[in-house]
Amino acid sequence: MKWYMVAALLTILTSSQGILTTLSQTNGRYRYDYATIPFLAEVFKLLVSSFFLWREFQASSPPRMTTEWRSVRLFPIPSIIYLVHNNVQFSTLTYVDPSTYQIMGNLKIVTTGILFRLFLQRKLSNLQWMAIVLLAVGTTTSQVKGCGEASCDSLFSAPVQGYMLGILSACLSALAGVYTEYLMKKNSDSLYWQNVQLYTFGTIFNMARLVWDDFRVGFDRGPWWQRLFNGYTITTWLVVLNLGSTGLLVSWLMKYADNIVKVYSTSMAMLLTMILSVYLFTFKPTVQLFLGIVICMISLHMYFAPVHVLVDLPSTSKAASSTLNEVTVERPVKS
Repeated sequence: MKWYMVAALLTILTSSQGILTTLSQTNGRYRYDYATIPFLAEVFKLLVSSFFLWREFQASSPPRMTTEWRSVRLFPIPSIIYLVHNNVQFSTLTYVDPSTYQIMGNLKIVTTGILFRLFLQRKLSNLQWMAIVLLAVGTTTSQVKGCGEASCDSLFSAPVQGYMLGILSACLSALAGVYTEYLMKKNSDSLYWQNVQLYTFGTIFNMARLVWDDFRVGFDRGPWWQRLFNGYTITTWLVVLNLGSTGLLVSWLMKYADNIVKVYSTSMAMLLTMILSVYLFTFKPTVQLFLGIVICMISLHMYFAPVHVLVDLPSTSKAASSTLNEVTVERPVKS
């Protein structure tokens, strides 16, 4: 499957994640334990990856699998980074309002590009750097509310701790993505074997989070496995399947594409979500949303389009190049 088809599907699934999560609410509240969603999504990804790994074993040539501990021990690191990132997100929201937090979250676009260059040694052209910055500007523009509103006035009035934690959150998000890409491209193991390792540790860490939640409240609600499916509806299961499928697509992009493609997919998903919210939740479109979409589309074209499409060569240069293509050089033959 082509990377742009996977990226387009990832955009659709990511945009529907927020919509399905909102639809899973009852009277504005979650009737289920939201912490069980990531756990079940990890279990789903583990089962799917295990199935395809088993299918590879049935083929004539078994898949490549590295089982040495020095290789396996690297796979818990992304789960640990995401665990720290989730706690930093929670701490950030104690200092800033949701609108400011959402806008600061766009810093991960730029930090991903920087870490992409530093750790993966992937050189980006000046046009591509400009496109990445433009993407961050576009997504931020689409999220800024109208002037005069309280959220607009409070954008730069939060405590400095909030901005420091917001920057740390963006760096952790980018680090987890770039490290996962490095890990998956570092060796030639089967994609499904790598996924099995990643999602095994992801399942363990999410289970540990559920146990910690029980311990924190003194097991007043009983053990987590007894209430695992409490309050679940068809929409809730769709949220689990959507989140799990999104993770599988991201792992494919990490193996065969790169983090920048993932960043563009998730950024476009945010804009698509806002557009769909206009029809589903009576969300009022703004000029900022329209301008943000235009800026992001320009950024998308700048990053992925060939240079000769972005830069028009002078007609004389084109004529000269076409003339040169028709010239044949004949070497004299000495008798």
